[in-house]
Amino acid sequence: MSSEQREHAEHTVPGLGGLGPRVARFDTAVDEWLETIRGNPTVDRVATTASKLGDWSTIWHAAGLARALAGGRLRESIALDIGLAAESLIVNQGVKRLFRRERPTESGDDRYDVRRPSTSAFPSGHASAAAFAAVTLIRWSRGRTSPIWLTMAVVVGASRAVVRIHHASDVVGGALTGITLARVLARPLDRLAGRR
Repeated sequence: MSSEQREHAEHTVPGLGGLGPRVARFDTAVDEWLETIRGNPTVDRVATTASKLGDWSTIWHAAGLARALAGGRLRESIALDIGLAAESLIVNQGVKRLFRRERPTESGDDRYDVRRPSTSAFPSGHASAAAFAAVTLIRWSRGRTSPIWLTMAVVVGASRAVVRIHHASDVVGGALTGITLARVLARPLDRLAGRR
């Protein structure tokens, strides 16, 4: 990233006040490190696939359905679907409208064939949904499959910075948002899932 791009980035973090320049420096440092691994066929393939699977929370709806088919947890699958719909509405129609942050690239990075959403970059909806689903599934599985859900969430969230659809701070903000929403909605989701 050139010094001109860096200077521009420091002024495009609305809603963060004095933290804006620090966040921009963090994003620049992470992006420069990610650039050292971009172009690696395995990294690019994993990031592109994870990013696509995160569209519309597809990977998380599939995970809930797989759990239902494997262990008769249909109510949990439906509750997760409802929870993800609520999370998406809150993040995409609520939180994102408070920030209106530009994405790292105008039209997406040509190296990656991924969908470029029209909403604000902050927070990352993919990271928020991933954290929301992972926290919920970890709670419901009582730790038995926690590493799976955690790994999936980290890969999906991080993929958004790798493919340059989000800044690193968008991913961090999205993860924190998803964790918060998972905790806030835990009791209603448990009731929907038939859990006591």
